[in-house]
Amino acid sequence: MPVSASLHRAPMTYDGRHHEHFEEHGYVRLGQLLSASELSALRERIDALMLGRIATEGITFQLDGEGDEYADLPAHALGSPKETLAYRRVDELHQDGLFLAYMQHPVCRQITRRYIGEDVSVFRSMFMNKPANSGTVLPWHQDVGVGWGLDRNPTTTVWTALDDATTATGCMQIVPGSHRLGVLNEGHYTREEDQAFHCADDKVMDFEAEAGEAILIHNWLLHRSGVNGTDRPRRAFSVAYMPAATTNVSTGERFPVIFGKGALQ
Repeated sequence: MPVSASLHRAPMTYDGRHHEHFEEHGYVRLGQLLSASELSALRERIDALMLGRIATEGITFQLDGEGDEYADLPAHALGSPKETLAYRRVDELHQDGLFLAYMQHPVCRQITRRYIGEDVSVFRSMFMNKPANSGTVLPWHQDVGVGWGLDRNPTTTVWTALDDATTATGCMQIVPGSHRLGVLNEGHYTREEDQAFHCADDKVMDFEAEAGEAILIHNWLLHRSGVNGTDRPRRAFSVAYMPAATTNVSTGERFPVIFGKGALQ
């Protein structure tokens, strides 16, 4: 799926048609929320962060493991301990002004007003990367569970492709409508018996996307991804929004506010 020759901004209205599709399928395509220059700027910024050319306090980095299995991944580290474009994840990107500005896009504000309310925080703001001819297999799962350590399960994530996501580059695979199953289990992975029942081949869709395209995804939607078998990276930016009242069950602390009273500037 090639990048459009001329990226354009999506209509600035999240309307009833979007809502109906999201409710039924657990996702809805929002179109190109990034102009060509904005997309280029985000790509350049994440490269600069990974290569240590910019140091921003609080941002964490995670490399891929030695193999391609999720269980072998190393821990996250503060700062950029290794100057490389091969990081699997970069987290806490609300600390960076350029990424924060995109997180506060007017369409994201419309979405969070509809599904969350006026005061909105963010659980994670993360860059996801499947480097060229590499990457980690991400098994079937829902973006919920006790491992998140929250007093409620988020439902609203905006995922944006920074490169074309195709089957060859290890795009996500989803089971449309599976969010309506509710939370299948509180562990990170979906149980094998649930996979066998809910994730049969005829129910699975390859979730391809163009660079710059944003997609609203329900956190309970079953999804997975494979490795990147091409000589180009497959990068994306994902933001999980939630009510500002959400707390960490261990510490009682709340999370960075993106919209509403006390929002980050």
